[in-house]
Amino acid sequence: MSEAKNLIFNLALRLFTTFRVTLLLYSLINSILYSQTISKIEISGAKIFSENNYLSWINISPRQKYFNGIEDSLRTRIASALNERGYYNFSFNNISTEKIDSVKTLLKINITEGIPTLINKIYVSSPDKDSVIVNNILSQLEKEIFIKTTIESVFSEIIDHYENKGFPFASVKIESVEFINDSTSNNHFVNLYLSMDDGTKSTIDKIEIAGNDKTKDYVITRAVQIRTGEEYSQKNIDAVPEKLNRLRFFEPVEQPDFYFNSKKEGVLKISVKEKETNFFDGIAGYVPAVNDKESGYLTGFVNVNLRNLFGTGRAASFRWQQENRYSQELELRYLEPWLFGFPFNLEVGLFQRKQDSTYVQRNFEGRLEFLATSEISASVLAAVRSTIPTEQNSKLFTVFNSSAFTSGVNLRIDTRDDFYSPTEGIFFNNTYSYTSKKINGPADFITPTTNTKVTLQRLEFDFVFFKQFFNRQVAALGVHGRELRGDDVELSDLYFLGGTNSLRGYREKQFQGNRILWSNLEYRLLLSRRSFVFLFFDGGYFLRNGDRQKSIPENSSFKIGYGFGLNIETGLGVLVVSFALAKGDSFSEGKIHFGIINKF
Repeated sequence: MSEAKNLIFNLALRLFTTFRVTLLLYSLINSILYSQTISKIEISGAKIFSENNYLSWINISPRQKYFNGIEDSLRTRIASALNERGYYNFSFNNISTEKIDSVKTLLKINITEGIPTLINKIYVSSPDKDSVIVNNILSQLEKEIFIKTTIESVFSEIIDHYENKGFPFASVKIESVEFINDSTSNNHFVNLYLSMDDGTKSTIDKIEIAGNDKTKDYVITRAVQIRTGEEYSQKNIDAVPEKLNRLRFFEPVEQPDFYFNSKKEGVLKISVKEKETNFFDGIAGYVPAVNDKESGYLTGFVNVNLRNLFGTGRAASFRWQQENRYSQELELRYLEPWLFGFPFNLEVGLFQRKQDSTYVQRNFEGRLEFLATSEISASVLAAVRSTIPTEQNSKLFTVFNSSAFTSGVNLRIDTRDDFYSPTEGIFFNNTYSYTSKKINGPADFITPTTNTKVTLQRLEFDFVFFKQFFNRQVAALGVHGRELRGDDVELSDLYFLGGTNSLRGYREKQFQGNRILWSNLEYRLLLSRRSFVFLFFDGGYFLRNGDRQKSIPENSSFKIGYGFGLNIETGLGVLVVSFALAKGDSFSEGKIHFGIINKF
């Protein structure tokens, strides 16, 4: 009995030893094999696509470790890449590895790419509704290469057609494909069998609005220009966020939802998040007198901007700015939107500027704007202006005491996707105005040759283009121009150039001219939806026509400025800060421009 036990024990010990040796050999072989490094990749047979194409597809590079199943991975990756490009009748002649030495391996790929697969016929199983239009769209695919992205693009066009015809749940599917080799023409074809379901025709029976604690519902529905009972249109619904963002009452608006309620009613749900629309900002300082002959004075600015008054979309603003002892601005504005429920905006404003110790100018204007579409509007404007020269002991001529009446027209196109931080779209604004001015005094400077009835013409244009070229990277290009024509142009009539809103790197309103032009080029890196850092390059030109009678020589110059800045959304509005250098400036001579974008 003991001999049998010893025999069994010895047999088990031998089996265990054999297993350990086998496991050790297996581990040794694997370690040798998997320590192999792919030193080179050879691709042969490729004629249509380059070797670099294949290397990017397989995502395997020299010096990468060999791994088990690498051949199958290569076949899958290459097949997928060729299929995406319309090649379905390719074949692998060989995929193998060749050991160069104890650590290096050569990877060989030999392939026959074949010819691209062309779409032969398309069979559609669908209702007869709009079959002619659908067939015309599908005809774009005939004899085209069978590429997934091309198919999806055409299907999307069909779905867009139905969605804009009142069918929000339309769908197109490929039920089956049939590959055909044509030996006569030596072509490779595919037949597509499609099914199409246009879904249920829908109307917008109800509009639900969520998140508007202050803004009235009718202000939102008026802005989106969608009424209950109208046919569903995806194009109109896609435009809702852009239209609401133009109001500047909300955080960036998301795409609305559409669904059927328990009563089978089509419900369009618009969700908004209101932002603060009333702003007050300002700063004030006191400059003490430097001698006994003058008194101290206040300097600074106050800006009160009330938009969306009582949730009705009405707006009002007040602005006061004291630049120095002798220069001051005061402005009041009011906007009444959708006058009497019609697509007309009425805006009135009062502006007064005291320019140094030269003159005081007051301007009262009104503008009636017709909202042709959400992107296009046209306006007529009228203004009454008076200019009063400041009394001076020196009796030197500054400007005439005058009164003027101005009338004009304006065209505006605004396709920007956001007012504060656009990523796409254009802004175009063009104004022509005609001014009839009457000279009233001072009598000491009116001579028999003085023209007391003066006419002026102004042409103003702004064009800004926005384009997002890469993710979170936006280019903005703006071109602006102002032209003043007429005889007996005075200082108070001229345009000003320089500063935050035109030519950065120079003082505010540093240059004056009958003609000014400036451009702004910016590269923006978005930090959030409405905050970004930017680099900029500005160019500006001004021309001041000469006047022999007033001994004023002609003056013109071209200026450039450049720098960087930050645009960030705050509780007061969108804050813009930039550091700018003019041509020839050292870094210590740079200027910091500061502003808040909360325009009326």
